Amino acid sequence: MPSYANRYISSLTRETYALILAGGRGSRLHELTNWRAKPAVYFGGKHRIIDFPLSNCINSGIRRVGIATQYKSHSLIRHVNRAWGHFKKELGESVEILPASQRYGDEWYCGTADAVFQNMDIIRHELPKYVMILSGDHVYRMDYGALLAKHVETGADMTVCCIEVECEEAANTFGVMTVDKDKRVRRFDEKPAEPSSIPGKDGICLASMGNYVFNTEFLFEQLKQDAEREGSGRDFGHDIIPAIIEEHNVFAFPFRDPSHEGQPYWRDVGTIDSFWEANMELVSPEPQLDLYDPTWPIWTYQEQLPPAKFIFDDEERRGMAVDSTVSGGCIISGSVVRRSLLFSNVHVHSFCEIEGAVLLPGAIVERHCKIRNAIVDRGCHLPEGLVIGFDAEEDRKNGFRVSNKGIVLVTREMLVAYNQRKEQEADKLKTA
Repeated sequence: MPSYANRYISSLTRETYALILAGGRGSRLHELTNWRAKPAVYFGGKHRIIDFPLSNCINSGIRRVGIATQYKSHSLIRHVNRAWGHFKKELGESVEILPASQRYGDEWYCGTADAVFQNMDIIRHELPKYVMILSGDHVYRMDYGALLAKHVETGADMTVCCIEVECEEAANTFGVMTVDKDKRVRRFDEKPAEPSSIPGKDGICLASMGNYVFNTEFLFEQLKQDAEREGSGRDFGHDIIPAIIEEHNVFAFPFRDPSHEGQPYWRDVGTIDSFWEANMELVSPEPQLDLYDPTWPIWTYQEQLPPAKFIFDDEERRGMAVDSTVSGGCIISGSVVRRSLLFSNVHVHSFCEIEGAVLLPGAIVERHCKIRNAIVDRGCHLPEGLVIGFDAEEDRKNGFRVSNKGIVLVTREMLVAYNQRKEQEADKLKTA
């Protein structure tokens, strides 16, 4: 029989409504988010970032989920409908898209708190006892049941999920908390330039993950007050949390790995470098993020594709991949792929050398290309003989983006401009 603890947590999850904030632009990803919101960015060979908080909800037993969208949301909405549209409302489960629809005025979502405020009537209709607000921007696996149980145990009005990060990493990026011995939040600074260290852990601070649990009526009360507060930025970090920590019970919930109580896997893949690094971590023999764990599957939409195919076994050209992840529908034809991650339907033609590459769905690499430490966006068609990642100045000259750590980003628009320049140069040579 299920234990009392399991039944208690399952009762809490049934009484919870989760709202995922998925309207972020992700401007530090530059051209990767020109046509898609950050939560819709591809990750890990098969998934999109939004699949991680959604899978965490479903695996935790939270089956009523709303997704607040705003910035360039078409690909995100299409993906959610395909991957998550099978839930049955009549069985008390649903994953619903909540686009900014000006329900309480003429404005679009003006901040994280406003995104929740504008959907209060939808949340109220679900009659939840607790509301969990989740960021749609991060990659991690977490059982939210433990978070809910701690929220109830402490008698909190609000619980903030947090993680230890280096102060240098948190500066100007994350909300930072100061807590007492009981984990009650005594101070909250939103994206400070100089975060305060945890006592006894110099250079380490307690950063908000952007995940919160509220008692429902308390949340509604605070959102209404904030909506009437002149000068408010309508944001949880900037406005709501600092306004309530003095008079209300706001507790921190440190996110820990349940297997060893150490630092868990959690990545904010918000820059070109961090996106590339997080994907590269997955091709190691034993990555910290185990996508092969059947006890905590990461659900997503998958096309019906044939298996990956490796062809030619001649000395001069051999189709092979080493220390790499290769998705369905891929064809590696007489080329060597090392320490790389290939999404679905990537085709690498013969005599190519590819190392440290993240090739997004549908990328085509023509013969004799050399690619190193690069991200190639969806649907890119690399012309024959193109060299990427060996000379930063040449990459910039070719119109590609080179990150601070030397990672090269290539998109379809960049390739169109590159091909036009090459055609113009060829025409000049003909007329010279």
